[in-house]
Amino acid sequence: MKIAVFSTKPYDERFLTAANAKLESPHALHFLEARLNADAAPLAAGHKAVCAFVNDQLNRPTLEALAAGGIKLIALRCAGFNQVDLHAARELGFTILRVPAYSPYSVAEHTVGLILALNRRLHRAYNRVREGNFALDGLLGFDLHGSTVGIVGTGKIGAVTAGIMQGFGCKVLAFDVHQNPECVQRGMAYVPLDELFKQSDIISLHCPLTPQTQHLINARSLAMMKKGVMVINTSRGGLLDTHAVIHALKSGKIGYLGLDVYEQEADLFFEDLSNTIIQDDVFQRLQTFPNVLITGHQAFFTTQALENIARTTLENISCYERGEASPNAVPLDKLR
Repeated sequence: MKIAVFSTKPYDERFLTAANAKLESPHALHFLEARLNADAAPLAAGHKAVCAFVNDQLNRPTLEALAAGGIKLIALRCAGFNQVDLHAARELGFTILRVPAYSPYSVAEHTVGLILALNRRLHRAYNRVREGNFALDGLLGFDLHGSTVGIVGTGKIGAVTAGIMQGFGCKVLAFDVHQNPECVQRGMAYVPLDELFKQSDIISLHCPLTPQTQHLINARSLAMMKKGVMVINTSRGGLLDTHAVIHALKSGKIGYLGLDVYEQEADLFFEDLSNTIIQDDVFQRLQTFPNVLITGHQAFFTTQALENIARTTLENISCYERGEASPNAVPLDKLR
């Protein structure tokens, strides 16, 4: 099958090409640097499918342009699908395939890395030592052992994160609409979300972005939290009301903030903007706080995860090409 691969970076081409070479019937992959949106959709002309990533814009205008070109398959090389107008996709007859699990360890381990770096101010200590400053003032941390960690969303990534934090000797509270039996077996306590907000020293988000979870962290939820709470988000940027978070940072309600995602990241992340003036004033404001650590959506970025993403993406496409139902299809028929 001839596939237009959008938002291609060198590592995407490397891992997809390697996975494609292992297939019994390889696909014809056309790699495009452009981000998929309504303006870029005509680049997919002559292809049978498009392969898209997290910040590609699959709204109604884009989907209509793709459909006009005869494309019916969208293969997402990511787990989330909040960037897709699902109702428009169903109306236009698209099949949406995704990669629901690639490496929960990659994201979970990055999450814990943010927690450790923020707590012990590793990013600030690194810069100090390079400048010959060996003073410890301002670098005081706290023992993770005995702290209470709230995990919002206990799917595979949340469950792995929770297990690691238990290994540090933390008390782990959990919230999810569906309890994970593995987490229950490990002794994690499921509590109402408001109770998790009130009791946790560290809150880590691992839930999908839906209308129900949009701005889950907002002025109301922040008011419930302990003063000096640590908030970590390696899931989706829209889970945080960034303006409310900035206010909480200024007041001291949030003592530490670790982000690998950002609500308006589409115009920033995955690009080298080091020689430009970033126009996003909200993002620039976040960068001014010494207790904020932001990474550019790299939590997934391990060799194992990229291999799994490439393999599953291409297997999804092969499954579609053979006319077989894929377990990784987004269930458009169940939309309300």
